Amino acid sequence: MPRKPLSEVQIPDLNLDEDILFKSEKTIQENNAEKVINIPLDEITDFPNHPFKVREDKAMVELSESIAKVGVLMPALVRPKEDGKYEMIAGHRRKFASQYANIETIPCIVRNLSDDEATIIMVDTNLRQRENLLPSEKAFAYKMKLDAMNRQGTRSDLTSRQVGEKLNSIKILSKEIDESERQIQRYVRLTNLIKPILDMVDEQHIALNPAVEISF
Repeated sequence: MPRKPLSEVQIPDLNLDEDILFKSEKTIQENNAEKVINIPLDEITDFPNHPFKVREDKAMVELSESIAKVGVLMPALVRPKEDGKYEMIAGHRRKFASQYANIETIPCIVRNLSDDEATIIMVDTNLRQRENLLPSEKAFAYKMKLDAMNRQGTRSDLTSRQVGEKLNSIKILSKEIDESERQIQRYVRLTNLIKPILDMVDEQHIALNPAVEISF
């Protein structure tokens, strides 16, 4: 069979295929991009065992009044749950203040996070943003983050450290929060106290060092 001249051979439009691939990839990126959406407050549950208290104090009243006037300026961070609802990662005070102001929704960034990733972000944001933390809040927050860091440290895909180099979570946390390693260990010991005694520590009826001794 005679071969057709090159001028008569139909060559596929590669530019069209590339354009389709580019658009597909772009569409995927857009679909995966984080967006701020308004979520009803009753569809957001609190973070399990959230160690930070939400207080109805003067600062909360001021935050609520601000939200009533101008809305929530900084979106909360949530992660999707299997039941179709969301779990609060960062923004518990903004959620409470919105409820106080009779606001029904809150702007949120929805992010897929593992349990450990969510825990670390939750602790970090609260440690940075909150002032006058109670000993019990520091105690459980430090413990939760250290536990999460230790679990991550056992997975080679989550650390660039060489094999055999042990991840020292307390040392890393100490540098992050500007608290001595020994002091972090003291706070974590408070998690062993029963609630009535831990409340006495928060109320400054028992000092930190005696409370640590009691914990043993």
